[in-house]
Amino acid sequence: MKSLEFNELIWQIVAAIPLGKVLTYGQVAKLCGFPNHARYVGTTLKCLPKGTTLPWHRVVNAKGEISFPRGSEGYHRQLSLLEKEGIAIKNDKLSLAIYGSYSPS
Repeated sequence: MKSLEFNELIWQIVAAIPLGKVLTYGQVAKLCGFPNHARYVGTTLKCLPKGTTLPWHRVVNAKGEISFPRGSEGYHRQLSLLEKEGIAIKNDKLSLAIYGSYSPS
């Protein structure tokens, strides 16, 4: 599979994450058929153009944390977008048991 095809799969999966739910980078990679490529998913999302409508903020790390450095502009942006969707962040983590229960059909 070419990287562009992989990127398109990532975008399709991320676009389908419902409001108020999240997936981890690893889950997105697994859904694409490449379970060991979580970092590639992160890199792909990091390279999205400004102003994208793709809900990239609904992808978090395996611990339920925002991957941007705490206090950075990216961290605050993702935190704000998640909170606007009703996702509670406590002690820098969200509950994957509550918000990560989304399973695409």
